[in-house]
Amino acid sequence: MGQLVRVPANETQRLLAVRSLNGVHSSPTPELATLAELARGVFETPYAAINIIDEDWQRIAGQAGLKIAECSRDMSICTRVVFDDELLVLPDLMEEPELKAAPFVLDDPYFRFYAGAPVRLENGLPVGAFCILDQRPRQFSSSEEQSLRRFAQIASALLRLQKTNLLMGIAENDLRAAAMTDPLTRFFNRSALESIVDGALSTAITKGGNFGVLYLDMDGFKSINDRFGHNVGDEVLCEASLRIRSVLRADDIVVRMGGDEFAIFVPDSPDKHALVSLSERLLAAFRTPFAVDGVSVFARLSIGAALAPHDGATRVTLLKNVDSALYRAKAEGRDRVAVFNALNA
Repeated sequence: MGQLVRVPANETQRLLAVRSLNGVHSSPTPELATLAELARGVFETPYAAINIIDEDWQRIAGQAGLKIAECSRDMSICTRVVFDDELLVLPDLMEEPELKAAPFVLDDPYFRFYAGAPVRLENGLPVGAFCILDQRPRQFSSSEEQSLRRFAQIASALLRLQKTNLLMGIAENDLRAAAMTDPLTRFFNRSALESIVDGALSTAITKGGNFGVLYLDMDGFKSINDRFGHNVGDEVLCEASLRIRSVLRADDIVVRMGGDEFAIFVPDSPDKHALVSLSERLLAAFRTPFAVDGVSVFARLSIGAALAPHDGATRVTLLKNVDSALYRAKAEGRDRVAVFNALNA
């Protein structure tokens, strides 16, 4: 539309409030859409909406009537409501110098009237507007202005409630995740085996797919602990976790089984060759020495590999078999991968 977008003096704080909504305004919500539909009936307009104004975009939290697409912030009249933080009524958009040539005035949907009231979160900062638009000019009575303010207050309350529910859900998920996370490496701990790994394994087998497992043990880690102490050992483990992450996909699941041992669960692994290829990349990542107190020390890997369902259809069986393969890798000289073979078990 080309109107000059003014930025509120408290824009930084306002945007923090907008972003605190997180996923609430990522798509229209049923409750806010219902409220917009109620307002459309009360004001007898073809369109009503609750819009959120973020840094550069107007997002629709709920709308009723005409289907209007989200738009850039500089195309939105609701931006003015946010800036002034007060009710805005424009009886005839054709009489507004900055708006009379706007596409939504000259072309479909041919809007001529706008009224909007601020929608605020609990800190009082405006995050958007409750607006109604009409395709004909009209006057807006003081009682209608008061009604629109009340609709905006209800929308504000719904957004605050949805934000609270969202944060409670995040807090619950965070607590659950924290209980399954190793604080040192940020990988899962053993409690995730039943909670996460079993489900992923069951899904893979049900779909007729494969599910790879690698068991990693850091050769030489005990000597680092004995020589430099556990604090340095912890630093090496943190670096080791970064090296492991650098090789894996986002969907791969890593569990710190204890000490310097890690299990990596690989959903949708095509075959054992893929597991060997992944293992070789891990081995290469650990052939670079660790820097400890200005000294270079080595803690290379031995890896055992197995593939479900061929090598077992349950986690317990898979871990037993992959541990057997790990033992063989160590017996054959370490710094290598051994694939489980029932004949060698």
